[in-house]
Amino acid sequence: MEITYTFEDGLYLNITNKCQNHCTFCVRQNRKSVGDADSLWLEREPTLNEVVSDVFRRNLADYKEVVFCGYGEPTCRMDVLTSVAGKIRAVNPSLPIRVNTNGLGNLYNERDITPEFSGLVDTISISLNASTAAGYNEICKPIYGEAAFEGMLDFTRKVTRYVPNVIMSVVDVIGAEEIEACRRICEQCGAVYKVRSYIPKEN
Repeated sequence: MEITYTFEDGLYLNITNKCQNHCTFCVRQNRKSVGDADSLWLEREPTLNEVVSDVFRRNLADYKEVVFCGYGEPTCRMDVLTSVAGKIRAVNPSLPIRVNTNGLGNLYNERDITPEFSGLVDTISISLNASTAAGYNEICKPIYGEAAFEGMLDFTRKVTRYVPNVIMSVVDVIGAEEIEACRRICEQCGAVYKVRSYIPKEN
């Protein structure tokens, strides 16, 4: 069971396979791993102790950042996320910590989780992916229906109060017009805009 893996200069934490979306472009739809992992499909949800043990068997000084990002939505396990981030912060306070998220954590946890990132996370990267609720539903197929899109935008606006660097991203296959429309939404939410490359299927 691979809980941590490396990609480029980062140490990535794969703490869950749960996700509220079934995005058509998601890398987990067409390949079993990213980076140096053999497979990011977990046999079961790792315990907090297992995650901590896996993180600290690594030399954290070897990495430019720690990223909560695997084959699932990390905010589905906020207790593990915040506990591990706190332990990393205590040992290496200068090591940047990022969370890649679909922005649906408030809906999933049925509370505003954004204050819980304060002091623990340096960057939140949120998948925007569409400029309308209908478009988001078509691409991301969320379990919450059209409430998901506004929930994601609300999460973004709130988390900018607690995290210094908030990014909203889209995949570059959605077309120039939609990319520009998403840029305007990102600016309205007070986030930094990023267009990321689509990861193709394995041969």
